[in-house]
Amino acid sequence: GNDIITASGTTLLGADNKAGVAAIMDAAHVLINTPSIKHGKIRILFTPDEEIGRGVNKLDMKKLGARYGYTIDGETAGSIEDETFSADGAVVTIHGVSAHPGFAKGKMEHALKIAGKILAKMPDKFSPEHTEGRQGFIHPTAIEGGLEKATIKFILRDFTEGGLKRHARTLQKIVDGVLKNYPNSRAEVKVTEQYRNMGKVLRRYPQVVDNALEALRRTGFSQPLKRAIRGGTDGSRLSFMGLPCPNLFAGEHAFHSKYEWVSVQDMEKAAETIVHLAQVWEERS
Repeated sequence: GNDIITASGTTLLGADNKAGVAAIMDAAHVLINTPSIKHGKIRILFTPDEEIGRGVNKLDMKKLGARYGYTIDGETAGSIEDETFSADGAVVTIHGVSAHPGFAKGKMEHALKIAGKILAKMPDKFSPEHTEGRQGFIHPTAIEGGLEKATIKFILRDFTEGGLKRHARTLQKIVDGVLKNYPNSRAEVKVTEQYRNMGKVLRRYPQVVDNALEALRRTGFSQPLKRAIRGGTDGSRLSFMGLPCPNLFAGEHAFHSKYEWVSVQDMEKAAETIVHLAQVWEERS
């Protein structure tokens, strides 16, 4: 049987990523207390603010002094993720035309209503609730404003940079199309880079993923799952900072929801994988 840990049902469990922390600490305990296990130099790094993309902003790579890394923040037992989304943020700013509502005929152009029309034109095929696998999306995350000015924030996600550019063009086309009907209003679309698919870096260092696959097999996963994560990890940022860093499972499920849960046995397997991984690197170097 499996021992399952949940929260009360009214709040997050926080297994994302307390499960990873638990697995790392357990593995560290085993390695420190079992001198017979041969391994190279191991660095442990805990980062705050990963969910808002700021986890590694203040990281001193020299002080860390590592050449390869792994985040322990994946879902299904036996899995490794060697690709993440590439991610951009976009902000649409709409400047409408203000007028007294009692005397507004032919004058007022309402920024919030323009924003509503832009959102109504977003195609389903590019929305998170209609996409899976390797499909990207355009996702509105916030809207605010009033009559004269309104802003809509979006996140754009895709596994390729070409896909990201296409999403930005789709958004621009929708905004331009809606604004045609409001001759005295204008709108800007500002796109900023958030993170990039770590697969681009990891392809140059195949041993990082190969060693992890071997560690997973030794842990008892005869067919490890290698896949792309529909999200980002600190590993994405770290890979582009010079530390190739795929993502190993920690066992958390339904994260970012009140139904989040984790299996104790999966966390034990995650810790075991880390211990095997340390040995594989030692043997193969």
